[in-house]
Amino acid sequence: MSIAATPRTTGPVGPARPVFCVDIGGSFMKFAVSPAPGALVPLEKVATPAADWHELGASLSALIQRNAQSGDAASPLALSIAGLIDPRNGLATSANIPCITGRRIGNELSAILGRPVLAANDADCLTLAEANEGVGRGHSVVFCAIMGTGIGGGLAIDGRLVRGAGGVTGEWGHGPILNTSVKLDGETLHIPRFFCGCGQSGCVDTIGGARGIERLHHFLHGCEETSYRILEDWQADEARAARTVAVYLELIADPLALSVNVTGASIVPVGGGLASVTPLIDALDRAVRKRILNRFDHPLVTPALRQEDGGLVGAAVLGHQSAVQGH
Repeated sequence: MSIAATPRTTGPVGPARPVFCVDIGGSFMKFAVSPAPGALVPLEKVATPAADWHELGASLSALIQRNAQSGDAASPLALSIAGLIDPRNGLATSANIPCITGRRIGNELSAILGRPVLAANDADCLTLAEANEGVGRGHSVVFCAIMGTGIGGGLAIDGRLVRGAGGVTGEWGHGPILNTSVKLDGETLHIPRFFCGCGQSGCVDTIGGARGIERLHHFLHGCEETSYRILEDWQADEARAARTVAVYLELIADPLALSVNVTGASIVPVGGGLASVTPLIDALDRAVRKRILNRFDHPLVTPALRQEDGGLVGAAVLGHQSAVQGH
């Protein structure tokens, strides 16, 4: 396999300080410790007190106290969060964890817990995980595409996150960039710019995720089906599902190819539920590679390796990298 960059080391030289890691979702928190770069020890899974800030702080404190060893007093806590973190001021925004919205989560939790606290959103943590411990290892530029219920993403260069204004780097799911027509079997289909939850119309998010496939199928055929059933039928060569997926690939491959051209990525790990449908990702890979300026002799768009533990692995990488920088 041709690799675009030589492998690099991302951890410190010499003994590493352990990093406590938490993947915070709307329902559960997964807690682990990373004793050194590349090592992760899962420890506990507890309910997320999503609506109570003080309870969240107390729960994190209890997790650390139950699992800390002597000498861990200054070990950082790194968080993967289902929400946005503004890198300019640390302000968090989350629909699933409302108690963190409007809070400078790193600074405020650091004051409560008495240790450094770092935070990044879950898409960025999966990006870090893939760039350092996944399919992106050894690649200089990694663009991670999240394709689940909706669409998200992240960007890493030389194993480190690119965290631009507002914390939205890599969010290829938003912005009115979808085509409004598709040529298929000699017919031109006109696709509306569906309204997006971000307030715009025509975003990739309106079609690219699981709910988007269902929306597109309903528009094309006037019937309600789950994305699971549509993709299952597509793999069985059912005509309506095949038409839906053909239109879907035409619409989604363009903005993803644009993201590859703009970033210069040599690998695009895909996370989220749709990444488990390997034939879909393979078809998207072929469609994207036809549209980009560069040419690769290896798969470009490929399922992420760290789907199950990407939040924790990425948080661990974030914590160890911060320790090396002295933050």
